[in-house]
Amino acid sequence: MRDKFFSYIQNLQDTITSKLQEIDGKAKFHEDVWNRPEGGGGRTRVIENGAVFEKGGVNISGVHGALPKSMQTYFGVEDADFYACGLSLVLHPKNPMVPTVHANWRYFEMYDKEGNIVDQWFGGGQDLTPYYLFDEDAVHFHTICKTACDTHNPDFYSTYKKKCDDYFWNAHRNEARGIGGLFFDYCKATDEMSMENWYDFVTEVGNSFLDSYIPIVSKRKKLEYSQEQRDWQEVRRGRYVEFNLVHDKGTLFGLKTNGRIESILMSLPPHVQWRYDHQPEEGSEEYRLVDILKNPKKWV
Repeated sequence: MRDKFFSYIQNLQDTITSKLQEIDGKAKFHEDVWNRPEGGGGRTRVIENGAVFEKGGVNISGVHGALPKSMQTYFGVEDADFYACGLSLVLHPKNPMVPTVHANWRYFEMYDKEGNIVDQWFGGGQDLTPYYLFDEDAVHFHTICKTACDTHNPDFYSTYKKKCDDYFWNAHRNEARGIGGLFFDYCKATDEMSMENWYDFVTEVGNSFLDSYIPIVSKRKKLEYSQEQRDWQEVRRGRYVEFNLVHDKGTLFGLKTNGRIESILMSLPPHVQWRYDHQPEEGSEEYRLVDILKNPKKWV
């Protein structure tokens, strides 16, 4: 399973970066192949200063070795070894009318000292973070997510949509990071779902990513915007940074397993603002966005 999924994310990385370069039309991805001293490595691809994407990364990694003490405590195990692989991407567009997007699909195995698999699971998801909310874009993104889920289980979309709303929640701000999507974790074999079934589900979601995001980018990338709207984008990006550094489990896992810091912090945007007690004007488009972020809604 680990070899099968790692091969899948290698191919998916190629597919996604190729399409993103095409839609940007200016910048190319810079590739950085790296090794982890404790075992494994990855392939980081970063795009910067493009016509569409101010900064973005589409990274894959496959790492293994002894599970660090901090993670042993987290999982409630002793002296375990692990293998983790996944693809993680974040795209920060230049135009504030184009939303930021994040996606991640991953696989994890844990072993005893004899090398036997004692636990394994899939996780992942994708979520959209707009700065100016076009309802039709939100509906489109969630419709693609729901379609991918419905192929496998009619309950998956509503379950993983709620988990996404709950997970990407900036508790210290009492608001969502964005308008959600899907979030699933610890997807283990059950009587209803084998690991092969989970593989089929996760790869279906991964394959749907470009369909969920590219049409939105194409529609919004040439819209005009003001400096004030750009400032608002940078203020909202600050909330994105706050979530990643304070709450995100993936970031914390990377830091606690001696992950590659450049890849871990790839998700941070290049230009951000923090303004003291910044409040949007009531009745404005900015105000409407924040209102929905405080009260996540059902889009489909």
